[in-house]
Amino acid sequence: MRRSTTNAVEESVVLVSEQGRILGTEAKSLVHGRSTKLHLAFSCYLIDDLGRVLVTRRALSKQTWPGVWSNSFCGHPGPGEQCHEALTRRARQELGVEVGDIRNPLPHFRYRAVDANGIVENELCPVFTARVRGELHPDPDEVMEWEWVSLQPLSASLNGTPFIFSPWMRLQLPELLERGVFGAQACG
Repeated sequence: MRRSTTNAVEESVVLVSEQGRILGTEAKSLVHGRSTKLHLAFSCYLIDDLGRVLVTRRALSKQTWPGVWSNSFCGHPGPGEQCHEALTRRARQELGVEVGDIRNPLPHFRYRAVDANGIVENELCPVFTARVRGELHPDPDEVMEWEWVSLQPLSASLNGTPFIFSPWMRLQLPELLERGVFGAQACG
């Protein structure tokens, strides 16, 4: 992390090769643009005690894909930070919640997508699932809406109206379902 001119700490991301080898770090604000370098990120799908999955709608103030529905939360591990540590940190920051039973069913997921504003997401983005512990208290700068949903209606919505979902979720969810990651309990 580096300090900006306002003395706030700026988030750094980890740059990686196509094979996942760490190449260095760079300020997040400099990486996300029209020619975004490949970097490390993560996605997480939270599951509650009823087997439902949390989907969140990105805040309208988000730089990329504002207002679209997506997985529970995403983030970037900082330099020297393991993905599960970053996941725990981001769950607290973004949703105000603790998580447990963290699993990594898609460790090598990678995607590249271009938002309507021209900003490119280019990420090696392992996909995790976790159990939620406690009540949600989402940060409105990150999440404008959220809902606990069963997978069958979620999958139907994803297929029927793909444009309302983030591009990474449109790729991740079918693969997670095909692998039976959520189990029969979440499909009710």
